[in-house]
Amino acid sequence: MAGFYMMLTKEDENFLKYWSAERLRKRPFFGMASVGLRLGVLMAIGLAVALVAATYSRKANPVLENYTSLIITVIIAAIGIVFFITYFTGQHKWDQNELHYQELLKKKEESGSPD
Repeated sequence: MAGFYMMLTKEDENFLKYWSAERLRKRPFFGMASVGLRLGVLMAIGLAVALVAATYSRKANPVLENYTSLIITVIIAAIGIVFFITYFTGQHKWDQNELHYQELLKKKEESGSPD
């Protein structure tokens, strides 16, 4: 009865085949970027909206008029946020797939199934 719980599903077998080939390839940045790019851009848009809202605020307006380099700094920060979130989200997704692959290999080994 213990062997029944250790059996791999068809989905697990497909993932093992896919990831055994995928993990040997070099990690492409653009392939990993597709995972977190939307989140990073969304945060940068939120930052831009906050900056625009601060521009039209009466209290923040003198600050933005006196320090025009603040806008350039915020733009650079937004680009940095996008790259940071994009890279680390992709890296995390890669690590999660690798961990799942290792767990499935161990499960397959314990079940004693051939191949």
